[in-house]
Amino acid sequence: MSDNSTTTVGKPISCKAMVARAAKQPLTQENITVGTPKAGEVRVKVIANALCHTDIYTLDGYDPEGLFPCILGHEAGCVVESVGEGVTSVAPGDHVIPCYTPQCCEWSCIFCQSPKTNLCPKIRSTQGKGVMPDGTSRFTDKDGKPIYHFMGCSTMSEYTVLAEISCAKINKKMALDRACLFGCGVSTGLGAVWNTCKVEVNSSVAVFGLGAVGLAVIQGAKMAGASRIIAVDVNPKKFVAAVALGATDTVDSSKLDKPVQQHIAGTLTEWGVDYSFDCTGNTEVMRAALECSHRGWGTSCVIGVAASGHEISTRPFQLVTGRVWKGSAFGGFKSRRDVPNLVQKSLDGDLPIEHFVTHEFDGVEKTNDAIEALHGGECLRAVVKY
Repeated sequence: MSDNSTTTVGKPISCKAMVARAAKQPLTQENITVGTPKAGEVRVKVIANALCHTDIYTLDGYDPEGLFPCILGHEAGCVVESVGEGVTSVAPGDHVIPCYTPQCCEWSCIFCQSPKTNLCPKIRSTQGKGVMPDGTSRFTDKDGKPIYHFMGCSTMSEYTVLAEISCAKINKKMALDRACLFGCGVSTGLGAVWNTCKVEVNSSVAVFGLGAVGLAVIQGAKMAGASRIIAVDVNPKKFVAAVALGATDTVDSSKLDKPVQQHIAGTLTEWGVDYSFDCTGNTEVMRAALECSHRGWGTSCVIGVAASGHEISTRPFQLVTGRVWKGSAFGGFKSRRDVPNLVQKSLDGDLPIEHFVTHEFDGVEKTNDAIEALHGGECLRAVVKY
């Protein structure tokens, strides 16, 4: 942070942000005002933001909770500028990753106290309404009108305000333009393998969709000791990265003369794979992923977010004959506890992530260029450094 950062404490901050004014419209660069953090809140300077398909999903109008105008963004590396009343877990100068899945850690929270889930509901209702826990926004535009928050993060702004329980404090040695990757996609893919499905050594795995999340699944499966990893996509250009990370087989499902599930469970294998992962958000692919899992014990994990109103289906017989359908949000990681550990693992050289960054831009005003890159089909993560 700049040397004069202390002069902003206790005062509103004027800064640049990219505002989503309406669905299916380019973001507009605006000067906004970011209010001071209230009790239990933290104001941060955003150093770098990575683009995630969930941002685009909302911008394209597919999110049933999508609200406009809003400030998107939820994969970021930040420095704490100031804290509100009662905040004790972070202090000005700390490096943090905003986490859209918070962790309140309260003894009364049955979700935080359960080892079975990471879905803390403490601020879920207000987060879904685009406001802070007290029901108001910390963003105003040049006319003094409020701007909605997004996923409790809103990191397409030079400054943002977070709930304390959404801040994962990390080792300052980790470059923030790489730490940001742990805010969503990479963590989600790894955790779906390690936490949700607990993939064992010598397991067989099929991964549908080879974006950043799908490649993280492949990387996590390789690290877990899976002996066979089948990578599925309709873009064969993505197979190079998949093989480099551990895929043993590649399937271009658009070139098959039969359903892909029959190709995997019938041609590539006799009975299917032990674990399959949908990383596409396509409900037909979710079905294919389930139906290519092993008769008797196959587990299929839904990671991709489907468009509003879509439903999944399969014949009940698929479940009766031993297959299990699961879902994973943020990879099952308890954010404030586990994200710092992932960062440390990366610092120690045990979890490389550099390969996920395919595009880099300088300045929050370049966010539209990053979105264009993400739409291009060859981008895993576009990182915008502020």
